[in-house]
Amino acid sequence: MAVATARDLQRTSRRINPAERLIAALDVSSREEAADLVDKLDGVVSFFKIGLQLQLVIDQSFIESLARRGKRIFLDYKYFDIGRTVKEAVTRAAGLGVAFLTVHGNSGIIEAAIVGRGSSSLKLLSVTVLTSLDERDIREMGFNCSVDQLVLHRALLAKQAGCDGVITSGQEAEAIRREVGAGLLIVVPGIRPDGEPIQDQKRATTPLAAIGAGADYLVVGRPVYQSKDPAATARAIIAEMGDAFAGRDA
Repeated sequence: MAVATARDLQRTSRRINPAERLIAALDVSSREEAADLVDKLDGVVSFFKIGLQLQLVIDQSFIESLARRGKRIFLDYKYFDIGRTVKEAVTRAAGLGVAFLTVHGNSGIIEAAIVGRGSSSLKLLSVTVLTSLDERDIREMGFNCSVDQLVLHRALLAKQAGCDGVITSGQEAEAIRREVGAGLLIVVPGIRPDGEPIQDQKRATTPLAAIGAGADYLVVGRPVYQSKDPAATARAIIAEMGDAFAGRDA
């Protein structure tokens, strides 16, 4: 009988369940569509993103209903306002049992959000640069630098301000992980499996590439909810993520 080495035991203890690292985006137009997608993915995906598209068509009860079913919730509202307003909004989200929440802006906004979440388990994620933007877009916004430089600057700022993680393209994940280390969560949207159209995403990556570059969680929207079989598509993405995690940790 083989005896496990200390390294084997360490690997086993840190083994990642890829199904827990896939976040399905409920980027649909009604509460009914969102609830239907959650049902279709039941037993496959347990983590769901609620973004601006649903913000005005759901109420608090929808979030509470997901929590009662044991689902984790990523509230992607990208809070960007004066500190007091952000603090109060984050406090309310924390009270609902939300797992992840996005903020946007400078260190003052991030610090206000940290005060707002108090002692809750809510993870705060700072937005770096949207995956639908490229260098031309950020220069139009007044940034005289590359996308990579701006992303890394914002990632370092987020860590220094006490944020739990960042939202970024998989194209920048490796540089963030190299410069910031393992203490910062990297959550990557703009995921497109091989063969899928990138649509309005300008810095899209595959699940394999994003995880291989250092991503901890992937957010997937249209490839899943526009699929004829969302559960089957999610399973395929999870399998690819599993291969990537295994290769990364080997």
